[in-house]
Amino acid sequence: MTGDWRTDRIGTALSGENPSVLRRLTSGFAVIGDVQFLPGYSVLLVDEPDVQRLSELPKTKRLSFLSDMDRLGEAVERACRRLDPAFRRVNLEILGNRDPFLHAHVWPRFDWEPADVVSAPVWLYPRERWSDEQFQLGPQHDVLRGVIAGELDQLRR
Repeated sequence: MTGDWRTDRIGTALSGENPSVLRRLTSGFAVIGDVQFLPGYSVLLVDEPDVQRLSELPKTKRLSFLSDMDRLGEAVERACRRLDPAFRRVNLEILGNRDPFLHAHVWPRFDWEPADVVSAPVWLYPRERWSDEQFQLGPQHDVLRGVIAGELDQLRR
């Protein structure tokens, strides 16, 4: 592959060149998020690059995507609960406002989050959190990746 895998996340996942892939699921790919200011942030990518909305999938594939979203959410919950006693909950979102392909966000939430955002949508975090080098995905997240992937394997349906 030439270029940055981030410009074609689904295509590079399909070709095995997307380094953020945790596991292949029934309807797509479980990937760990590019930013980890909330450790465990993950995304479910549909495996059809041209699909933009959940409603564009046939009913059986739509239900499969939602089931995979549930599986990834539970895996992140289990992993975060095991790794951080301040884990609170998981938020699941299908937004589609920025990236032109169907995907679901899985956001773990923690008691240690700043008071002004702990009960707000994660999108209200300051912009610098999203670009701060210390929160960028890297080798320091290998243990977290392994625990989430292991939980996905245990939850295999």
